[in-house]
Amino acid sequence: MKNADLQQRKNAATPRGVGVMCDFYAARAENSELWDVEGRRYIDFAAGIAVLNTGHRHPKLVAAIKQQLDHFTHTAYQIVPYASYVELAERINTLAPGAFPKKTALFSTGAEAVENAIKIARAATGRAAVIAFSGGFHGRTMMGMALTGKVVPYKVGFGPFPGDVYHVPFPSALHDISTEDSLSAIQALFKSDVEAKRVAAIIIEPVQGEGGFQAAPPELMHGLRRICDEHGILLIADEVQTGFARTGKLFAMEHYDVAADLITMAKSLAGGMPLSAVCGRTEIMDAPAPGGLGGTYAGNPLAVASALAVLDVIKEEQLVERGARLGDQLKATLNELRGSVPAIGEIRGPGAMVAVEFVKPGSTEPDADFTKRVQTLALQQGLLLLSCGTYGNVIRFLFPLTIQDAVMDEALAILRQVLRAA
Repeated sequence: MKNADLQQRKNAATPRGVGVMCDFYAARAENSELWDVEGRRYIDFAAGIAVLNTGHRHPKLVAAIKQQLDHFTHTAYQIVPYASYVELAERINTLAPGAFPKKTALFSTGAEAVENAIKIARAATGRAAVIAFSGGFHGRTMMGMALTGKVVPYKVGFGPFPGDVYHVPFPSALHDISTEDSLSAIQALFKSDVEAKRVAAIIIEPVQGEGGFQAAPPELMHGLRRICDEHGILLIADEVQTGFARTGKLFAMEHYDVAADLITMAKSLAGGMPLSAVCGRTEIMDAPAPGGLGGTYAGNPLAVASALAVLDVIKEEQLVERGARLGDQLKATLNELRGSVPAIGEIRGPGAMVAVEFVKPGSTEPDADFTKRVQTLALQQGLLLLSCGTYGNVIRFLFPLTIQDAVMDEALAILRQVLRAA
């Protein structure tokens, strides 16, 4: 089997709208490495877009899925329930930040979790409007696209979108957007576009994913919590990409001393199996009537088994601490390169959620061409990197937190070489 043959078949059989970064095809993978159908090896710093914090095919996840296969693969939880769903909800309720009683509902994808968080917020408040942030990403469904603050490629040609969604700027020190700018923009919305008492929720990624790994400053979270409390608005933390040890905490909201009312999670929750969740205050989660939440595959038993194993692995292998250490190692490497790579504009991100933004030397003007060169050269050297950011000028690093030390060192050596060559 050849990559070129598969590429021809892919182009003939699948639509161009499903954009694919690589022109080679996976054959097998293990922890932080994967091999294509022609036997070439790659170091995976994409991790399925932050899905594989516990690596490819962790033995404990494989064993858990196999064990569940011997019992049953599907019943539809809302038809015939099973104990593992309840156990996972209990564990998430205990682990999620917030010193108040919680409940959790399981779904299949991050976008589905976001959609349901909005449904729950509207049911709990009796309001419709939602405030989101420019640069934010919340999924590819119609409501997900409406909430997403980036037009290309996610929203082009797909409108109109659901109404009563409003965007305000997200803080960025590099681009001179302050926390005060963001909070003032919300107050301006209340004066010019939507009255506060019609707003059901404010949704925010504690660290923006597609937006370039911009972390919300603590004073922004404090300000949002204050606004929400003043006007009876719910605060939703979208932790789809930030969750499960990626930021040096199990959840990114643990970096702040305020709590969200609802948290969405997916991606690394089940280590490669499709599973998502909404966790929140008990009285809010109970707002929808019976039958208002659910889904045929929501809380699939194989995915739930994998998720329970993920939580065990994170604890047993101390991946929160390991992720923080690996992130520091990566940031140290990038900082060493500042002097010889003038295109490095900013290095940022908590824990192992690290990004580097490239600009034209001597300015803050985004340099997407340099970013593309870095990504292309790295791929040629066998290192998978993802770009992001509103201007496509950011490289984000999403290596598995289980990556072998020797492989991490090898990847950083490739990165040094590529950044200097670009």
